[in-house]
Amino acid sequence: MKIWVVLQQKEGELHRMSREAIAAAQQLAAATGAGAVDALILGSGIGSLAEEVAGAYALGAVRFADHVNLANYTPGGYVGALQPAIATAAPDLVLFPHTYQSVDYMARLAQALGAGLLPEITAFEDAEGGMLFTRPVLGGKLDAKVRIRGEGTVLISIQSGAFAADSAQAGSGELVALGGDLEAAKPDREILGVEEVGGEHVDLTKAEVIVAAGRGVGSGEKMKVIEELAEVLGAEIAASRPVIDNGWLERDRQIGSSGQTVAPKLYIAAGISGAIQHTVGMKGASVVVSVNKDPGAPIFNLSNYGIVGDLHEVLPALTEAIRQAKE
Repeated sequence: MKIWVVLQQKEGELHRMSREAIAAAQQLAAATGAGAVDALILGSGIGSLAEEVAGAYALGAVRFADHVNLANYTPGGYVGALQPAIATAAPDLVLFPHTYQSVDYMARLAQALGAGLLPEITAFEDAEGGMLFTRPVLGGKLDAKVRIRGEGTVLISIQSGAFAADSAQAGSGELVALGGDLEAAKPDREILGVEEVGGEHVDLTKAEVIVAAGRGVGSGEKMKVIEELAEVLGAEIAASRPVIDNGWLERDRQIGSSGQTVAPKLYIAAGISGAIQHTVGMKGASVVVSVNKDPGAPIFNLSNYGIVGDLHEVLPALTEAIRQAKE
């Protein structure tokens, strides 16, 4: 069994989910008895990043493709660089972080390789008859158990938050320049520029602490308790869909199947019932604290700590206690 993991970077910095993909690949290698995992990085001027990864994680090798054709992401350039490398080495499994970028080109790469495609897995287990992979279906309402059949390479993407980045094993690996003719990896798009959505788009995936508001807050005028708690914690503010639909917060702060998927160290859910459409976007949080008046709210099933009570009484008390502790 041979396992590779393709890492995503931007301007010489590793994407957060790339570390999660490393952790997933290492755990999968241990479960299957595979050898050390090889990592791949594509870009231009990424030599120092490749050296950093090679010196930080327990990997067999860090293969890097450094070429001007890969300076900006394009599906043509990435498929052109990855297809010959994967076809030649024939790894059994190639893992990717499940991002907008990988979703854009993974299917095309699978077609070019004649490989299998298994997107957005959240877990795996060694079962009778072979490894079983878990992935969400029907918008996260159900989980499917999938077993790979046949032979050949399979491309797998890892859902955000499914594997903790902190669990990636430290160590070192050999640094290897990716072979092949990178001149043939032709960009198939002309990048005219990059703009943040709306100019003020919030990337909640980078937040370590999030305070999320739900319908239970009551109204936009009552959001102050959320803002004060977020301020004292140095947290980002997020919300479930009803808050967004009612106009209490901007849409780029929505968490869930139609919003962002996050994996913070701490997630405080205030007035959120716990519908699957929301929890699919935050269940990767390390610690979940929920405040809800309904003791039967589904969110408590995902919570490390649950407080049954009125959030407008609980949150101010919590905020004041944190202020006093910090002083």
